Parts: sequence; C-alpha cells; structure tokens
Amino acid sequence: MPIRRRAMMAFAAVALAVATLSGVLTGCGAQSQTDGTIALLLPEAKTARYETFDRPLFEKRVAQLGHYSVLYSNADQDAAAQKQQAESALAAGAQVLVLDPVDSKAAASIVSSARAQNVPVISYDRLISGGGLAYYVSFDNEKVGKLQATALVEALRAAGKPVGGILMVNGSPTDSNAALFRRGAHSVIDTSGLTVLNEYDTPDWSPDKAQDWVAGQIAQYGSRIAGVYAANDGVAGGAIAAFKAAGITQPPFVTGQDAELTAVQRIVVGDQYMTVYKAIQPEAYRAAEAAVDLIKGKKITAPSTTAGVPTTLLNPVAVRVDDIESTIIADGFWKASDICTPAYADACAKAGIR
Repeated sequence: MPIRRRAMMAFAAVALAVATLSGVLTGCGAQSQTDGTIALLLPEAKTARYETFDRPLFEKRVAQLGHYSVLYSNADQDAAAQKQQAESALAAGAQVLVLDPVDSKAAASIVSSARAQNVPVISYDRLISGGGLAYYVSFDNEKVGKLQATALVEALRAAGKPVGGILMVNGSPTDSNAALFRRGAHSVIDTSGLTVLNEYDTPDWSPDKAQDWVAGQIAQYGSRIAGVYAANDGVAGGAIAAFKAAGITQPPFVTGQDAELTAVQRIVVGDQYMTVYKAIQPEAYRAAEAAVDLIKGKKITAPSTTAGVPTTLLNPVAVRVDDIESTIIADGFWKASDICTPAYADACAKAGIR
C-alpha cells in the first residue's frame, strides 16, 4: 500500500476516534446537567411509609418532571442530625427543601437558614412551626384522630361496652401531627361515655416504648381495658405485642394509622381493629410538583391556607377488614398477594380478599 494512502487512512482512523470520544463526552455532559436540585429530608424510618412509599414516589414524580437532582436524607428521629443534613443540602446547592421535620419547633431554624439563602421550604406531612414556608402539604390530621376514635367508640358500643375503659397511646410529642391526632380523638372520646384509664405520648413513635408502657397498664388495669386508641400502626403493633406477651391471645379493639402491611395483616386476622389509610402518592406527587414549580419561579397555589401558607390537606380514610379490598387494594397501595401470604391465606379467604 502506498505510504501516502496509509497515512491518509491512519489520519481518518484518528479523526474517527476523536469524534467518537467527543460524542461520548458530550453525552456524559448532557446527562450530568440538571434543571435544578431538590433536597428531600425525611424524619425517620421506624414508620414504614417513608422508605417504602414517600421517598420512591417523590423521586419518581420529580424524574417525570425533568432532569432534577434529588438530595435525600433520613434523620432517624434525630433533630440535630436533620439540621446538619439540611445545612449540607444547602451547601450542595439545593434550590428547594422538602422537609418533614423530626421536631416541628426545632425545624424552624432550618427554615430560617434556608430563607437567608433565598431557598424556599416545603413543609411535608408535618407542619413546621414559625412560618416562613412556601407550601404545606399533608392530610387532614385532626380528621385522622376523629376517624380512629369514632371507629373505636362504635366497636365498643357494638360489643356492649359503651362505657368501657380505654388506653390512649399517642404519637411523638415532637410531631405536630401527633397533637392534631390527639385533639381529633379527644373531640370524640370525651363525649362518648368511655373512660380514659391512662394516656401516653410515645417518644419517637417507638413501638418498643409503646409496648413497654402498655405492658405496665395491663398489669395495673387488666380486664378493665376494653380498647386502645393507638395513633399509628407502629405503636398499635407495640400495644398488641404487650397483650400477647401478657397471655391475652385476643387483644381488645386497637386502632392504627398508615395502612402498614403488617397492620393490614393484623386486621385480617383480627388482632387490630382498624387503620387509617392515607393515599401517599398524591401527597408525594404534589410536593414534587410544588418543588419543581418553585425552582421555575412559579407561584404556588393551593385550596386553602394555614397561617398564611398555601396548603393542601388530603382526605384520610378509615379502613376495617371489610374495607381493605375497596380501598388499599383497589388503589394499588398493597396487592392482595402482598397481604394474603400463606400465614394469612385462610383469614383472607374468610374476609373475601382475593
């Protein structure tokens, strides 16, 4: 082959390699570019919903809306850690914080720090104290407590125990929602004729602490306990475990919230009376949409306001065994196959869950 031709072919090969490499680098650059950065800061993992539903649903919706980066952190019930996570997100260039606070009052300092850097904050699921928020999305949390208490009162009346004694296992004292659940529950219970034997605010929503407290109440009150108002499914599980450890194979009526899989299975077999189902997808999606709107400089609009903050409050639903198929399963929150594992197959068949 002539020298000139070999040289021309070598030059063409080098040019092709350079062009190919340039295309790869350009593609990588395009993929690494984002339309903005959003920080999602969740409070804990003891409640199954956050890692199972809130985070993946939020990230899914953000991805549908554009090339946005999500900086995710979970504080594991540590308010100081959550503040550090927020500061790290701000330092990393977060343009919006979506914050579900560990401590609603302590989180006010996070809002102040973000506002000082012109970064808006969305209060997610729990309302942050102190104002200065761009948006608040949650459920009607006082209604949650009313639904729980109403179900408990009706169950006790139907069982012929209209003036029975109950325990109230409330949520974490640092969670603003827990106060709303409690208020809603008391608005029903206090006029029902039921006797509140004792009441407990469960630190960190800890099922173990709820179990320990209920165990002490069983030792004190025994058969006088006709029902348990449990603010969520985690503490409900702790309460039920306390009864079973005390040799009470059929616990009294116990409420719950969040439609956790284990709670739904307890309802199927009759260990837990009810839960409150909250469709998390619209909550997570609305938070994601609002975060993207804020990055784009759009004004947030909402159906109502809370202390001047645009607010969306979604509707919770009471679920007993007969409601599981028409709510939780119909919405795709859990599939019948998730609930009706071999250990629960007979109970599911009896309940008509297919």
